[in-house]
Amino acid sequence: MPRKIRVLVAKPGLDGHDRGAKVVANALKDAGMEVIYTGLHQTPEMIAESAVQEDVDVVGLSILSGAHMTMFPRVMQLLREKGAEHIIVFGGGIVPVEDVKKLEDSGVSKIFGPGTDTRDIVKYINSVFSE
Repeated sequence: MPRKIRVLVAKPGLDGHDRGAKVVANALKDAGMEVIYTGLHQTPEMIAESAVQEDVDVVGLSILSGAHMTMFPRVMQLLREKGAEHIIVFGGGIVPVEDVKKLEDSGVSKIFGPGTDTRDIVKYINSVFSE
């Protein structure tokens, strides 16, 4: 039996709203993935360290504060420094369209905007690991 896809869902920065992150975490669990939710107010260092310690395949970052251009690239940099560039990172929340390409260029694999159907997120993650 193949190992379940392990996903870390994290809220970087000072966001105090995590309903969306919890909805995504539950949808991924319901789809058969192993999910670790780190909770609110995580630093990029805490997120990268947890991702490595938990041996995850995927990190999902949720942000509403507008700090995505600082937080997401910093998580990517730390994962590279830890030799964990194989971990797929996706993001969600409030990310302006003009920032999506910049984040993808920094290594974030996909950005899901508000109102994304959670089945699309599940489908995306499954497609990455079925290749």
